[in-house]
Amino acid sequence: MNDRDIENLTGETQDSAERVLIVDDDPSMRTALMESVRRLGYEVQGAIDGADALERIGRFRPWLVLTDLKMPRMTGLDAIKEMKARAPQTLIVLMTAYGTVETAVEAMKQGASEYLLKPFSMDLLERVIANLKEGRESGVPQPAGIPEQRAILTQDPGMARLLSTIEGVAASQATVLIHGESGTGKELLARFIHSRSPRAHRPFIAVNCAALPDGLLESELFGHERGAFTGALIRKIGKFEMAHTGTLLLDEISEMNLGLQAKLLRVLQEREVDRVGGREPVPVNIRVIATTNRTLYREVEQGRFREDLYYRLNVFPITVPPLRERPVDIPLLARHFAAQSAARNGLPQPALSEGAIAHLQRLPWKGNVRELENVMERAVLLAGHGPILSEHCPTEARGEAPPLPAPMAPVAAPSNGSLWEMERELIFKTLARVKDNRTHAAKELGISIRTLRNKLREYREAAPPMPASHP
Repeated sequence: MNDRDIENLTGETQDSAERVLIVDDDPSMRTALMESVRRLGYEVQGAIDGADALERIGRFRPWLVLTDLKMPRMTGLDAIKEMKARAPQTLIVLMTAYGTVETAVEAMKQGASEYLLKPFSMDLLERVIANLKEGRESGVPQPAGIPEQRAILTQDPGMARLLSTIEGVAASQATVLIHGESGTGKELLARFIHSRSPRAHRPFIAVNCAALPDGLLESELFGHERGAFTGALIRKIGKFEMAHTGTLLLDEISEMNLGLQAKLLRVLQEREVDRVGGREPVPVNIRVIATTNRTLYREVEQGRFREDLYYRLNVFPITVPPLRERPVDIPLLARHFAAQSAARNGLPQPALSEGAIAHLQRLPWKGNVRELENVMERAVLLAGHGPILSEHCPTEARGEAPPLPAPMAPVAAPSNGSLWEMERELIFKTLARVKDNRTHAAKELGISIRTLRNKLREYREAAPPMPASHP
């Protein structure tokens, strides 16, 4: 039985509303996705590339297509365009490990409903599918709510060289130690390494060593047997066992106490885990990536970190440059975060003024990329429907929040200030801007045509004072 025969083994009792098509030229990724979606109760078929998908879509008639971006014969973007032409009602999710803002925008223009960056968890995939199904049944698009889906965006030559180096080491089994200030994206790089490794389709488990007290961290990492201590009512599988055959990220490992460091060293040496209260060790096959915002060899000199563990972890060290050392990335990231924030808050994508860009590039960014993301969130809300100006960003000296600009005409509330009135005014202003084209207005507002019609009928029945252009 060949690959296509296997992927045609589907039931015949379900209608198209229960069918999902998976398009990926990587057989292991395709198989894993098919199995995960099948477990959600859907009938599933797999296609080896975009051309194969187009052959299947007419016969299989899926309601949802998950497609990779880079494939032979036809790219994911080209496939999306052709699939939407042949089956306009089909929802499409684009999957890629090569994420950029431009790719996401282009995917949405071609008709994609969602955009997933590899690697992603099956829990995330399940949420996305559930949201799309809910939106399909209600006629109202549902936000996916996928904050962990983040791309590595850079134009900095040094950062580009670092990513190229990581591509090479990712294919190995080497333990990686990532140094960098808080907020530089160390966990994002760890996920990038995992996604480029032979373990990409296996578990990726992250543990924040600074977020848990020592006693709880030991149980989280190594697990425990029932009755091992007061409150241990059931056996608990630790993170090492959960990451078996995959990758374990030990975030901020410098915060781990010396006792746990000794146990960790044994796991790395022996590749087996002793559960708390356990009688026999459990073998594990994992790759370890560790991150730290401290200089570990100085921690060794101060007696706060074991020297033997340091050398065991420091097989392939990586240092992530702080944001202030790569100012060319600041406009790119600022636009990316502004677009994300605007989408979350139901606002149009804002322009970033030259003054704002120059101002952002002068700031010290002690909190790095994470700080920039928070600044852009605030700037988008302050700018409302207008461009982001330098006054919407924090002051240069201390990163303080600026005073609210006055007046804020673009986001001024109507006289009674009610949410209902604000929504009504936004809809009518949008309709006026697109010359009463309801299709364009609904798209700009991020709602369905049916929802827009219902809103307009509601406004007519309520009969509040209407703008002069809409008697």
